[in-house]
Amino acid sequence: MTKSPPPTLAQAVESSLKHYFNSLNGEMPTRLHEMVIYEVEKSLFESVMSLTEGNQTRAAQVLGINRNTLRARLAKFDLL
Repeated sequence: MTKSPPPTLAQAVESSLKHYFNSLNGEMPTRLHEMVIYEVEKSLFESVMSLTEGNQTRAAQVLGINRNTLRARLAKFDLL
């Protein structure tokens, strides 16, 4: 028996959004873009910080951003 490959990031986001929309019971969401970007970005920073065991220099390298930007985003998400 072969394992099926995990869903792509895009597929996971689409599935999550479908679930979210269904949970609204017909109500229209507001500020959806802002909410999705915030949630995805926070998860990204949490995951990378875990991957790099809290090493901000390595996390900034993995993310392709400078360390000052990383620190600002970590503060935004209360991850410092």
